[in-house]
Amino acid sequence: MRVKKFLLLLSFIAIMPGVSFAASLENVPASLDLGQASAVSTTSTTDYDEALEAVNYIHRFSTTPPEFVIVTGSGLGGIADIVEDSTIIDTADIPHWPRSTAPSHEGKIILGSIAGHSVIVQQGRIHFYEGYSLKAVTFPVRVFGMLGAKFYIATNAAGAVNASYSLGDIIAVKDHLNFIGTNPLIGPNEDRWNERFPDMYRAYDRKILAFLAGLGLKQGIYAALAGPSFETPAEARMLGILGADLVGMSTVPEVIVANAMGLRVCVLSCVASMDTGIDPDETLTGQEVIDMMGKTSGKLAQIITQLISELDQE
Repeated sequence: MRVKKFLLLLSFIAIMPGVSFAASLENVPASLDLGQASAVSTTSTTDYDEALEAVNYIHRFSTTPPEFVIVTGSGLGGIADIVEDSTIIDTADIPHWPRSTAPSHEGKIILGSIAGHSVIVQQGRIHFYEGYSLKAVTFPVRVFGMLGAKFYIATNAAGAVNASYSLGDIIAVKDHLNFIGTNPLIGPNEDRWNERFPDMYRAYDRKILAFLAGLGLKQGIYAALAGPSFETPAEARMLGILGADLVGMSTVPEVIVANAMGLRVCVLSCVASMDTGIDPDETLTGQEVIDMMGKTSGKLAQIITQLISELDQE
């Protein structure tokens, strides 16, 4: 039966336009056992192997496990200025690391310390709208988890759907809505990373949220869209009806993977614009978002320093 199927396949190839039957046989090994033809495969590295290569490269600079990962959003790269004893690595040199093409995302990771704790800062996150798969978008998260990180602190610039927010507000994200249209965990599961069906009920660490509430930060729900276009007024109104307070084009895939790998997650969204659903006369550009975030980064750095110091008491 297997031989019959293989011969039928060869017959099909022979009648395909522009395909030489002889050429179709050039890549068939002379010693091929037709009964085992379906088992022939090529050797390739796995996602885990590629992440391990990246880990080994970073270990050339430091083998100290980072307690905290800090990911900087658009216009927020200045947070890296508070890192002490820093070592800067160009992500272009890290094996398999996707290249960030978004404005103000520099493509660097910084090793060092904040408030006496080891940190790794990612300047330049990867976005789905850049054309990458979500596996590539979350590749850095996999690497950080394998480096031994315990906390994942992500920052982003967001539009406010909630009319009670103001420009420059820093909002602690307590939950999210994933409207990107896919999930970074789709595909064969890697058991060394996470279980098949990770729970997302407490994706955002509740002790961290309680501490941030004590600092006076508002809390909200972040909706992630694929981008790169900003949402229409109708989309903004829809998101508000569905419970969103903020909207952006990142972060949620990272949160899903970090949570699945057992990292404690905190997300701080900086309000860069009042959404067009709130102010229909407003137009928005990416540069305006970056400029607004530059004004907020100092306050955000202070909050992150306080948070790291607080978590040291646990």
